[in-house]
Amino acid sequence: MAKRQETEFPTKRQILEFIQKSQGSVGKREIARAFKIRGNDRTRLNDILRDLRASGDLARGRGRRFDNPGTLRKVAVIEITGLDKDGDPLARPANWDENAPPPTIYLQPNNTGVAPRIGDRVLARISPADDGTYSARTIKQLDSSTNNVLGVFKVVGESGRIIPTNRRIRSEFSVQAGSERGATPGDIVEAQTLGSRKYGLREARIVDVVASGSEPRAPSLIAIHTHGIPTKFSPRSIADAGAARSISLEGRTDLRGISLITIDGEDARDFDDAVWAEPDTDPRNIAGWHLVVAIADVAYYVKPDSPLDKDAYERGNSVYFPDQVVPMLPEALSSGMCSLLPGEDRGCLAVHMWIDASGILVRHEFLRGIMRSAARLTYEEVQRAKDNHPDEETTLPSHGIIENLYGAFEALKKARMQRGTMDFEIPERRIHIDQGGDVSGVDSIPRLDSHRLIEEFMINANVAAAETLEGRGAPCMFRIHDRPSLEKVESLRETLTSLGIKLARGQVIKPHVFQNILRKFKNTPQYYLVGTAVLRTQSQATYGPDNIGHFGLSLRRYAHFTSPIRRYSDLLVHRALIGALSLGNDGLQTQTGERFYEIAKHVSFTERRAVDAERDAADRFTAKYLANEVGAEFAGRINSVHRVGVFVTLEESRADGLVPMSLLGADRFEFNPRKQQIEGQATGKVYKMGNTIRVRLEEANTHTGSLAFSVVGQERNSRHGGEKPNRVKGNTHVTKHRRRRAKNRPKT
Repeated sequence: MAKRQETEFPTKRQILEFIQKSQGSVGKREIARAFKIRGNDRTRLNDILRDLRASGDLARGRGRRFDNPGTLRKVAVIEITGLDKDGDPLARPANWDENAPPPTIYLQPNNTGVAPRIGDRVLARISPADDGTYSARTIKQLDSSTNNVLGVFKVVGESGRIIPTNRRIRSEFSVQAGSERGATPGDIVEAQTLGSRKYGLREARIVDVVASGSEPRAPSLIAIHTHGIPTKFSPRSIADAGAARSISLEGRTDLRGISLITIDGEDARDFDDAVWAEPDTDPRNIAGWHLVVAIADVAYYVKPDSPLDKDAYERGNSVYFPDQVVPMLPEALSSGMCSLLPGEDRGCLAVHMWIDASGILVRHEFLRGIMRSAARLTYEEVQRAKDNHPDEETTLPSHGIIENLYGAFEALKKARMQRGTMDFEIPERRIHIDQGGDVSGVDSIPRLDSHRLIEEFMINANVAAAETLEGRGAPCMFRIHDRPSLEKVESLRETLTSLGIKLARGQVIKPHVFQNILRKFKNTPQYYLVGTAVLRTQSQATYGPDNIGHFGLSLRRYAHFTSPIRRYSDLLVHRALIGALSLGNDGLQTQTGERFYEIAKHVSFTERRAVDAERDAADRFTAKYLANEVGAEFAGRINSVHRVGVFVTLEESRADGLVPMSLLGADRFEFNPRKQQIEGQATGKVYKMGNTIRVRLEEANTHTGSLAFSVVGQERNSRHGGEKPNRVKGNTHVTKHRRRRAKNRPKT
């Protein structure tokens, strides 16, 4: 009998390449047959497949089959997670359990006339795009949160009409006479769609008048309704918040002898963090610093499973609009007993931190205490004091408090630079609201060292919280940020290649790689282009009980601890610390720790919901303000190109809008997807991301928040030194949302 010829056992790379080149998913049987693996060698194959899946190189497909990571089936259930800057729904696979981050899915318009909301699940047909993302078309909407539409009511002839506020819904709806429910022309209404019609407009029945057409708050009210932001507290929650009283010193550490101060935005109403620093006197820590960060003790007032806790969980976080705040906690707590008001005794959860001369956290200690804020300062006041230009009317704390804070900050900056943390200097939009609630100006937020100071103090307190909980084996709601996907890095590599920068394939991507790229383009016309491209490469930061580190901050462990008034995740971390360190009997309950996976998914969703709602409201307020500037010219920069045209960000106001293909100029323009640019067929004119451009405002839709521009000139700034753009002036009434965002920027 002839002896069977022995074959060499395949390597991991050979098995992986076979799966990658296969059409669709493959099973162990196909792999074994391809490499002639038999008998006991199948166990060895099992081990290799298990290792490949554990490392993230393989994904488990349907049944016992294997796919490439991120591979999606042609038909799958997806979940709407947010909206991109153009208002298009973003989605992810509904049940994603792989190690790799979920791929980005863009949901295309459907023909139902109703756009899905965040949280909706859709059965969709999915196809891959060239840039590593996916495109999906709705087959059937599942578990829809609503079949309602929000829009502006108007009267055409003798019949009513609803013009949707969602820019993706392009059809109007008719309203039968008698079903207006008191709506008058111009009102913002919520209506229920009544099914499809073969001819004519679809019908809808008005169910609620959201706001009067003349209501200044209409942009934020539209955002609240569109995204389903909860706005009403239960009567029991309001009663419990109103009954809250001061915390006694019993069982706590007295911190009132430390001159802790709060530093916030000019119009902030709640103050949940206070800071202090002094040189460390320990001879073993020469040139080191002793820091204290004290955070409002929200856990004392918001007990697990109480009405307050249930309402806070439902919201997940506060939502900041230019004209109002939808708080996570009732105002009696958020602006009252939980707010670290100057001169008032307040309960706190504080952390002492000792850092060395290079900003490295040497040790830390948490305690539950009573504090009294020595001063309530703004970022601008602190910065002017540092620059030796203090306001005469500003009362600054004595004993070198400001100098010590900046001394510790200089050390912390060294540690940040040593880690190679990414630091984006892309300006954010700021909207000014006057006393009557109308928009008085739109501009950019100045980035001050006082903002960076508070950011570094908060980051270190967050690290200390995560280290403490992880070290004690306690549940922790980590703030996690995964490394960028290979597809996104490849897209960035193509962008950088066009600028003469090589990003080598195969190198380990770390934050300092991106930071070095940004540094090369600092103070150059290409900085915005490169910064935007790097920003788009990053994964989305989320919450989770499993620690994978924070890529953007280059930290091995990180948790949100510093804002329990406005983030439920921070409240959970407070409870976990109280339980792990035996600081009281109101710590984290065992059953809550067991639900951390579920809770993490919920608070990640509410955060995305809040960000999307805030952006939508800002777009509408901006369009409302610029509606008076139709016909004016502005300097801008192309932030992306698309088949429909180029998207532009105005230099001064940071407003975004579209230049349609038809308004690019007197030429036939075509989109080149490979080069990611739009090219004129006769003139050879090219539009691509990062180009400076001068545009004329053609339309400002206040209800959808969309702006339309036409091209006046291209790249005048780079050739002629720039033209001064039309200024968009504002006043001192600045939104709390943008100030708070600046305080903890980047949004980590």
